[in-house]
Amino acid sequence: MKLAIISDVHANLEALRATLAEISAHAVDRIVCLGDIVGYNANPAECIAHLRGFDPLCVAGNHDRAVAGEITTDGFSHTAARAVRWTKVRLDAEARAYLAALPLTASIEHHLVAVHGALHPETGRDMVRLETEELRRASLEALIRHPSRARVCAFGHTHRVGIFELKDGVVQERTGERVLLRDDAYYLINPGAVGQPRTADRRASYLLLDTVRQVVTVHRVDYDAAATLAKTKSAGLAPAFSFLPEPVRDSLKRGVRAVGLSDVVKRMAG
Repeated sequence: MKLAIISDVHANLEALRATLAEISAHAVDRIVCLGDIVGYNANPAECIAHLRGFDPLCVAGNHDRAVAGEITTDGFSHTAARAVRWTKVRLDAEARAYLAALPLTASIEHHLVAVHGALHPETGRDMVRLETEELRRASLEALIRHPSRARVCAFGHTHRVGIFELKDGVVQERTGERVLLRDDAYYLINPGAVGQPRTADRRASYLLLDTVRQVVTVHRVDYDAAATLAKTKSAGLAPAFSFLPEPVRDSLKRGVRAVGLSDVVKRMAG
């Protein structure tokens, strides 16, 4: 089975169209979406409709659940909460119902478990970012116990590509654009973000998982980012410095923090 794994579309129609067009050339058996179809950008309804046309296996992200009214925006940045409010009034009942019906986890038996944030804990898992070894180990241990008997769990939410392996009790990151999976190990794999990468590389990204060859490959896609940004700015949703790579934005934040205005920048940058 060949699976294309995407995450964090965030209402970026240009990035989604370009990514799905490239995926279509790979003759995949199924597209798996790890949530956050909406949020931040200005084409939420169009992204939901376009993605649904590919009949993906999809789980709910925290932005999806907030827009559907399943959770509040407590803990969201100012920019994220503003986009949730903006999006709520621009989706029809069918689109909102689709988001509300998305599960927190989904699985393809023996092959894959899909989550947005983490496979643990039982509640609030869509808000957990697997950014530390301790958290990744907890989700890997949950994968070992999972009834699907899969050895791979796909997660999103961090907006960063990552492949993490648990073997002989040791958790390590596997690097490279092509990673062979070992038969005696368990894996967390993150495709990064389609619609809002948080790295110096601003291209959309996704993963291909070939369960027969036991290999994961990283793919990146160019798209018309200027068109997306123009629409997002026109809608009043773009945070300050959104056109800059994250390392540059971080440098700017540190510079402003030095003069005591870090809270202002944090609210502006989302």
